[in-house]
Amino acid sequence: MAAPLAVVIGGSAGSLEVLRPVVRALPPVIDCPVVVVIHLPSHSSGLAELLGADTPLTVKQAEDKEPLSAGVIYIAPPSYHLLIESGATFALSVDPPVHYSRPAIDVLFESACDVYGPNLIGVLLSGASEDGAAGLQEIHAAGGTTIVQSPLSAEVAIMPAAALALFQPTYLWSPNELASGLSQLLSGRSA
Repeated sequence: MAAPLAVVIGGSAGSLEVLRPVVRALPPVIDCPVVVVIHLPSHSSGLAELLGADTPLTVKQAEDKEPLSAGVIYIAPPSYHLLIESGATFALSVDPPVHYSRPAIDVLFESACDVYGPNLIGVLLSGASEDGAAGLQEIHAAGGTTIVQSPLSAEVAIMPAAALALFQPTYLWSPNELASGLSQLLSGRSA
């Protein structure tokens, strides 16, 4: 696998308990941005502050037209779709919800795939909708690395099971495997 140019992570119900150990396990220096969409029930998100306490990496909410920077974890702002445009800048959209969600994981995954193609890592965690499955399949079809949380380890298995119904991902990992495996992929070691 070529060195990743970006990582996109999506999840919903039950994903925060997996995401936090993954963030804690990331190397203190990484050569690409990490972009996260988590379906949150509230309209004001403290997710950036919460994850920022788990890592020395910068964690911040993504802003419209902001260029992506290596070594930064970006969080989708509440109530906006988060897209990555050519030239690796963010765009925020108030288009209608996808799978009843805004931000939607599919919107991020599909736009990131258009920009990064085979140099993208996509991660889909626990969740209660099918959002993210089609976008992750696009990343897989483009030659990117795809990681799905094992449905057996998911608090809510609908989201990872929807992805597995479409294709066989590069890796099907438990939360512990996810934390160590993604860290290895981002430090240039094979997982």
